[in-house]
This record gives sequence, C-alpha cells and structure tokens, in this order.
Amino acid sequence: MGARASIRDVAARAKVSLATVSNVLNRPEVVAAATRERVLAAIEELGFVRNESARQLRSGRPRAIGLVVLDVSNPFFTDVARGVEEAASEAGHAVILCNSAGSPTREARHVDLLAEQRVHGVLITPATNSLEAVDGLRRRGVSVVLLDHPARLEDTCSVSVDDRTGGEIAVTHLLAEGHDRVVMVNGPAHVHQAAERHRGAVDAVRRAGRNPDSLETVVMPTLDVSSGLRAGEQLLARQARPTAVFCANDLLALGVLQALVRGGARVPEEVAIVGYDDIDFAAAAAVPLTSVRQPRHLIGRTAAQLVLAEADTSRAHEHRHVVFTPELVVRESSRGPRRSRTAAER
Repeated sequence: MGARASIRDVAARAKVSLATVSNVLNRPEVVAAATRERVLAAIEELGFVRNESARQLRSGRPRAIGLVVLDVSNPFFTDVARGVEEAASEAGHAVILCNSAGSPTREARHVDLLAEQRVHGVLITPATNSLEAVDGLRRRGVSVVLLDHPARLEDTCSVSVDDRTGGEIAVTHLLAEGHDRVVMVNGPAHVHQAAERHRGAVDAVRRAGRNPDSLETVVMPTLDVSSGLRAGEQLLARQARPTAVFCANDLLALGVLQALVRGGARVPEEVAIVGYDDIDFAAAAAVPLTSVRQPRHLIGRTAAQLVLAEADTSRAHEHRHVVFTPELVVRESSRGPRRSRTAAER
C-alpha cells in the first residue's frame, strides 16, 4: 500500500495553493465553483482523507462528545445512546461510546481517555454515588451532564427519571391486584437507580398501611438476565413462594420470568412480575411483561442537547436538572384479579 495522500498532494494535483484546498475543506462557499470542483476531483483521485484529529487540535473545536454508560449490553442504554447520537449528529458531532460495566476503575480510565481526546463534553451515568469521575472532568474544564442520575450540585446539568416514583407505582399496582407477599429483586445498593426504586417500593407498602418490613428484598450483584435467573431459581426453591415480584429492571425481570416458567410456575396466576425500563423485549416476552416505562430516547437526546449547549462558549449557560416522570405499562405478567387464597396460604 502506498503512502497516504497529503493536502500538499491535492494542491499539486489541482494546481492550487494549500490555502485554497483548506478553504474547500472548511469554507467551500468562498471558493469559485470551477476551482472547487477541480480540488474535489483531485481529492477523489488521490483518495485523500483529512486528519480530523489534527484539524480539531488546530482549530480548538472538537467535534465529538463522550458517552459513558453502566452497561452497553442493556437495551435501555442502547436506546438512550440512539437519542444521544441523533442530537449530536444534528449538531455535526460524533459520539464516543464507553462502557464502565459498573466499575469505578474502568469508568476512571474512560474519563481520562475522553479528556485527553479533548471531547466537546461528556455524558455519564456514574458507576457509584461518589461522582469522583464527574468532579475530575469538571476540574479539567470539560462540560459534563449526568445521565439517568440526578445532580448533586447546582453547577452540573442532569437528566434523570423519578425512580422513587417508579418503584412506588410498580408495587402499588401489585398491592392493588391483591398480592400480599411481594418480593423485590434488586441490584447493588451503590447503584443510585436501584436504591431509589427500592425506596419507592417501600413507600408503596407504607402508604398501603402495611409494615414496610413485609417487603422482602433479594439483592443480586448485577442487573442482568443471569442474575434474574438465579433470583428466580431461589424463589422457586422456597416452600412459601411470593405471589408477586418487582424487579429493578427488565433484564432481571426477564430472567425471573424464565426461571419461573421453566420451574412450572404459572405467571401471573401464581406469581405476578413487574419490571422496569420497558425495553422492547418486555412486550415481546413469552408472557408480555408489565414494566415501568422510561422515555429512553428522549433522555439521551435531552442530555446531548444540554452538554452541547454548555460547551458552546459563545452563549451564557444556565444549568438545568431535567426529571422525567415514569409510567406503568400493564401487560399480562401482572394483569387480572389475584386468585383467592386458600386457608393454607393464609
């Protein structure tokens, strides 16, 4: 393979100055049409590709934003990323996607890399509540927006969902269906979303006039299908099974559903299930899953717009904290009146 063509090669082939080639690449409207066509023809003939990184360094105007998520395999974050990419693309920016996998160490490495790449801004779903990565970015002068996580300070924009309300409406629904043995399958306590959804579930039990301790919680190390499968198997092995399960996200719920169906439990007749996020797989499950819906695409789009606005130094920026309200989507996994309990069940 030969050496890559340079801007000098293009200028020589088109018989124009370097400045003219630069104008064609960056300000084509100032170049005469005939000259512009000659330069473009030379670019195509030589296969010239501009060094975008170098151009950004010279101009001081980076054309990418960073996106750091907890779990890139979770369809929730896939949909959020689509919203981010859509808004960024409209503004002429690319998106660099990073997966922390819930690890503060990996998160720190990604943040350092993004800062070194001089991205326009960073959207981040923090791996922990400490927000060390966010503080580090701000100290470096990088614009940051907290994604799917409320801001701790007024000087940081955030886009989040009222997860406490989400947990409350999920368990309120199960209690209204007549369930009195409700178990929550949750993730690690240091995950903000898991903690808030649990608080909302406890609120629902308390508002129903019941002892908050009656809501049992099964804590799993990860928020994925494999953890849901293990949780479902544990619940199946019990002599007194719960009549309903609320899961901190849909991946856990799909795992629980799979374990229960494999074990011969009828859903929802014997055990009702409610998930959280309302990913596309929820409606397509063997037993369509009741779930708490979040506006995933809108979350990503709004966050991208905020970080681009903050990074625009030509305008004064007012930090905003956008909080969306979730809604319950009821499907077959929890639908229908609770069957009458036998004396043994009482």
